[in-house]
Amino acid sequence: MRLSRSRVGVLVLFGAMILTLTALAFPAVLGLDKPAGDQSRVVASTRFGPLTEADRDFVVKVRAAGLWEYPLGEMVMERGTTKAMKTAGEHLVVGHAGLDAKCREIAPELGITLPNRASEQQEGFVASVDARSGKEFDSAAVNIMRVTHGQIFPAIANVRAATRNTLVRQLADLANDTVLDHITVLEKTGLVEYDRVTFQQTGPAKLPREKVTPPPPQPGERVLVLKPRPDLDVNTASPAPAPSPAAP
Repeated sequence: MRLSRSRVGVLVLFGAMILTLTALAFPAVLGLDKPAGDQSRVVASTRFGPLTEADRDFVVKVRAAGLWEYPLGEMVMERGTTKAMKTAGEHLVVGHAGLDAKCREIAPELGITLPNRASEQQEGFVASVDARSGKEFDSAAVNIMRVTHGQIFPAIANVRAATRNTLVRQLADLANDTVLDHITVLEKTGLVEYDRVTFQQTGPAKLPREKVTPPPPQPGERVLVLKPRPDLDVNTASPAPAPSPAAP
């Protein structure tokens, strides 16, 4: 069947509108899928092994992830509408507190300056979720975090496989367990929109670097500490797998 030029134009316009609305409703993610630096470029020699540009960027990104996912986890604990949501919030808080402690432990040893604020894009994620309520809040929180965790998961494996620095290797091991745990508890909410998440993970929009790079701390600024929560009694290692979406 042949379409008239006018009808083709309407279909193209409609398709463009759908893509635009999707982008507005669900923020795109950039900068988490791989380290920005070069794994072959050594920027420092330490007693723990050479530190590459990619190693350094990885430590900064793990720290920055906690700066927005920890407060979002607290928000989910308070405002999530189901027990599974509140459990996911607890795991986010406990997991990122542990990763934050590790980043703050190794950064001085490696001469790495840690940010005290997340990137503009990451702060936008929090604001986007905060603007919703009820079931919409649950869905927005779960799917945004499932995209970001799905992007950084393979990046952790790349760093772990390539780094020659003992401390970076330790952080990658901890990050691997923690991110897998977070992916699992997010999936157990039953709210992950897998097709949408896969599209966002594999086709992120291109944003200016300043939007996805956490700002450096001001001179003399104290290092922000993400408060540990042993009172939550949450284990973020070796998670039990989530059931298949197709399972009865």
